Amino acid sequence: MLGRLIRGVTMGGAVAGAVICFVLLWTAGLAGFAALFSVFALTWAATRIGYHRKQRLGTAEAKAGRDTLQVLANLGTAAVCAILFAALWTERRMLVAMAAALAEAAADTVSSEIGQAIGGIPRSITTWQKVAPGTNGGITVTGTLAGAAAGFLVAIVFAVIRGLGVRSAIISAAAAICGMIADSILGATIEHSEGLGNNGVNFISTVTAAAFALLVS
Repeated sequence: MLGRLIRGVTMGGAVAGAVICFVLLWTAGLAGFAALFSVFALTWAATRIGYHRKQRLGTAEAKAGRDTLQVLANLGTAAVCAILFAALWTERRMLVAMAAALAEAAADTVSSEIGQAIGGIPRSITTWQKVAPGTNGGITVTGTLAGAAAGFLVAIVFAVIRGLGVRSAIISAAAAICGMIADSILGATIEHSEGLGNNGVNFISTVTAAAFALLVS
């Protein structure tokens, strides 16, 4: 309801978010909710920073907020990890993977939004040539650092409340950064040519983060 009231999500996005929220509460308890809330707060704030500049550039998030597909693309992997955690008799590694997926969702959005707002001229992650703001695969130092910080924050929130320890938090955060980088590479190379679209790339990136965390942990 809060997400809908402040136009962070559409009505469909709010329903999808509510379902995912209940799944995370059911499986991971308060830690799941706190991490999810952190993702929402960080991404919502990041989209509002420099909003008028992003409107002029044509890269601003829709005023209505994220729709159902966007919510599922960013949070669906974490929900699947949560369900697997319950189904696999509380396999601890699935919690680390879930935290990584949530942290990647925050890192990806924050890096993009902050980069467009105050990051200056972006460069392509594959060629390092200057590109127009909003170009798929374009990154900035400021945006990347902001995204990494957001990923670390979400991972730490989850690990501290759940009692997973420092090592798990570091793994989740590192996995989130890997997923964020993968998102940029996919955006620069196959997002349009393969018809994936932004939602498809976001989903693959959260899966990448979760898989990395699962393997390392």
